Amino acid sequence: MDSIRREELLQKIEQAADMVQRRICIEPKIAIVCGSGLSQVLPTEDGVTITWDEIPHFPLSTVAGHCGEFWAGEISNHQVLIQRGRVHCYEGFTIDEVVFSVRMLALLGIKTLIITNAAGAINSDFVVGELVLITDHINFLGDNPLKGKNFDRLGPRFPDVSDAYSSRLRTLAKEVALSTKITLKEGVYIAVLGPSYETPAEIRAFRTIGADLVGMSTVPEVIAAAHAGIEVLGISCATNMAAGIDPQARLSHKEVIEVTKRKEKELGRLILGILQRLPVD
Repeated sequence: MDSIRREELLQKIEQAADMVQRRICIEPKIAIVCGSGLSQVLPTEDGVTITWDEIPHFPLSTVAGHCGEFWAGEISNHQVLIQRGRVHCYEGFTIDEVVFSVRMLALLGIKTLIITNAAGAINSDFVVGELVLITDHINFLGDNPLKGKNFDRLGPRFPDVSDAYSSRLRTLAKEVALSTKITLKEGVYIAVLGPSYETPAEIRAFRTIGADLVGMSTVPEVIAAAHAGIEVLGISCATNMAAGIDPQARLSHKEVIEVTKRKEKELGRLILGILQRLPVD
């Protein structure tokens, strides 16, 4: 039964990819995933927009700050596909639904994925509003998108994820940040299920095992991307200090959106600089 369900899932992803390919009429090699409140990081006046409800079988987000659409067009001489929003396990989606879009991107021929998110800062050296390059992750979701029958068309049964967050792309991002005077930290991201924010005790435990940032997304997508051979750059916006770091602070999604909106332009400058330095195929 698992084999049948997996084959049906792959067929749905193929149908979604076919529909998007027909609409965008380009062959993008770079995709950008915009997390909470970050949907307008780059100017996209010209191009093609597809809302998720137009795409067959595509899961639809229910969370504020995730507008649910794709934009396809040209930026800095690159053909680019921008995903505005994502879905999460805490919304009730399965892990396969959470990575549906990444697998669709793989079938569309994406080779480079810039993935962004809003995250809580565990590392007390971080400042709210700073951008942080993800160097590695800790999967605390209790699930993995690669479980079950392997999608041989996408990648191997046992993929290497030791450089899931591309060291090459991180070096490039740091060069851009230095030249544009953008403060850019680095850290390890831990993914939790949510939707409740973490307790102070959990944050102390996460800090002990090496986490600098905490969030409720990204890790499944990066695992699926690594499986498909996609090079990934992960960037977090530290929208708040995690629970217990500032004893007086109270966490809210409204605050997360407000901070990311303030940082959209800076993140956009960083991503634009990276695109300008990437070779054009």
